[in-house]
Amino acid sequence: MARKGGPPAGGGAGERPVRADARRNRARILDAAEAVFAEQGASASTEAVAAHAGVAIGTVFRHFPTKPELLQAVVMHLLDRLITEVDAMVGNQDAVTALFEFCARVMAISARNRAVFARLAETGVRVRVGDALARLRPGIDVLLERAQKAGTVRDDLRPTELIALLAAICQEALTDEWSASFRQRALTLLFDGLRPAAKR
Repeated sequence: MARKGGPPAGGGAGERPVRADARRNRARILDAAEAVFAEQGASASTEAVAAHAGVAIGTVFRHFPTKPELLQAVVMHLLDRLITEVDAMVGNQDAVTALFEFCARVMAISARNRAVFARLAETGVRVRVGDALARLRPGIDVLLERAQKAGTVRDDLRPTELIALLAAICQEALTDEWSASFRQRALTLLFDGLRPAAKR
């Protein structure tokens, strides 16, 4: 039986576009925040983030009521994207160099977002690269096994050792604000240590 007045039974059709818009706005804000903070530092204003995202400042505050919440969300957004990238590398069966590409990507993300991590530390939230890499362990296991079977990485390297080494240099790069050339040098030395002796 048809209802008199009001929205149709179920009401879902009118709600879905709102939820979709909210998801798009949130993603847009996070992308904008990452870009603004990378360019201007984590002290950049929330207004600058809103302008870059093309949304009203009130929209930013609805999603992220405080600056620390926005900074933390940016970090989680970065990690989610990195997880997606690792999944794509795992799905590409021909990418025997994917492990090295992954390590370089982690270093680049760490360096690009140093200001965000530093500002979070000021609020009492310390971002540890090792903790983030632990969430990526399943994908890292696959990339390492594949690289070892291809002979591009030494057979005796364990996932825990790889994570510890990569986390250590990336964390140090964050703390000491390494230059691009120094970061590349550190990665080169790491990669030389990962390769079989005959390929160094």
